[in-house]
Amino acid sequence: MKYYSFILLFPLLFLNISCSDNLVDVGIGIQPSSDSIFVASDTFHVVTENVFVKSMYSKQDSLLLGSFYDKTFGTTTASILAQVICPVGYIFPPNTVPDSAKFVLYTNSWIGDKYSPLEVNIYEMNKSTFSYSALYSTSLNPGIYTDSTKLLGRRVVTARDASKLTKDSTALSFKLSDKFVQDFYAGRSSYTSDVAFTKFFGGVYIKTNYGASTILNVSDLGLNFYFHYTVKKNGVDSIIKGVLPFPANKEVRQVNLISHPDADQVKLKLQQRKDSVNYISSPGNVQTKVTIPMAALKAKMVSKIAMANKKLILNYALMQVEVADTSDSEFPLPFVRNVLLIKEDEVESFFLNGKLPTGSNAVVGSLSASGKLSYYSFNIAKLLSTEIKNAGSSVLEPLVLRLIPVNLTVNSSGSITGIKQDGILSSVAIRSGQNKKSPMNVKVIYSGF
Repeated sequence: MKYYSFILLFPLLFLNISCSDNLVDVGIGIQPSSDSIFVASDTFHVVTENVFVKSMYSKQDSLLLGSFYDKTFGTTTASILAQVICPVGYIFPPNTVPDSAKFVLYTNSWIGDKYSPLEVNIYEMNKSTFSYSALYSTSLNPGIYTDSTKLLGRRVVTARDASKLTKDSTALSFKLSDKFVQDFYAGRSSYTSDVAFTKFFGGVYIKTNYGASTILNVSDLGLNFYFHYTVKKNGVDSIIKGVLPFPANKEVRQVNLISHPDADQVKLKLQQRKDSVNYISSPGNVQTKVTIPMAALKAKMVSKIAMANKKLILNYALMQVEVADTSDSEFPLPFVRNVLLIKEDEVESFFLNGKLPTGSNAVVGSLSASGKLSYYSFNIAKLLSTEIKNAGSSVLEPLVLRLIPVNLTVNSSGSITGIKQDGILSSVAIRSGQNKKSPMNVKVIYSGF
């Protein structure tokens, strides 16, 4: 393992760093011999590799529908299982006559060819439904919830077909069957509670039967039930038309089913490529594993500090992940915006339990640019020092991390209040730890007092 030093060009840089929140005492005690401050820096190489992910757990703010093929990442196919919420306690006016029902998908963007046809089919979830408190995997078997025998609506569409509603939203409308309209109205006694309604109508399963060139980003969806009734005004019958909405909102559950049917071929193809780049793509699919040689890192710092007879303070540790744009697709995927660098053994519990990054378990990096260079930056000083402290006098094992694309929720002050695995189709190629031009590494600044 080789180490490369980088030089602090200005004393002011150290003063700024040593006074910042990044100061971390790693707890390695060496009796100081004087009041002088010793400063050192090193660069440590990391080892990286692609990791192929079959599924993820996440409550998505946006859902994908369709199928799309990318030359690098293969085919992504997406369908939707969704409950709709009942207007509890609603009573239809006397003399109501049911007219029709429509299911509406609101889309705000798409990936691929806007002229490519998609046959969209909507089935009733007639076998089972969701528990609101549970998290469901994107690899969920739809056969648990529907036998796909109760077809409610079908339509061949393109992304271009959507009618414009607002500047940033379009809609695709699907007329549901006459039988559904009559059955749905006949079950109106179930509007007494959410539980009674979900037993009557579990939800919908939305899938595409053909088309491999377009995926729609569905921002909202819901069912509209149309009816009319007659009232007398001044002795004359008047017809009043009404619409009762059943939105698929955050009060009920929606699950995006994601599959990568050619994942084995993609894995083989990426493994055969040169190891100069790694990949990150969402939803699920490919992530990058990063291994940091903690024993070597600690030994190097301790040896320098020991020579100066000081107590070790880890001031700063930067891992910069550089983007290597290698896409040659006709419809290139958007870049991943935010990446979570997290300890690999904490990935599942982190997302299942809705945790937030603390610096000692995970760090978020957002896509940035400087000139022609695009990158994600991670200050992992707290992460490294926590590992060193926890190990005590034991031999430090390599620190294994994972780079995962995420979607962030932030408050008005910019603090992260929520984090989910990204459900939008996106990708990025990054320079690996084995890249000859600019290998991924960790640069540390540490001092002794």
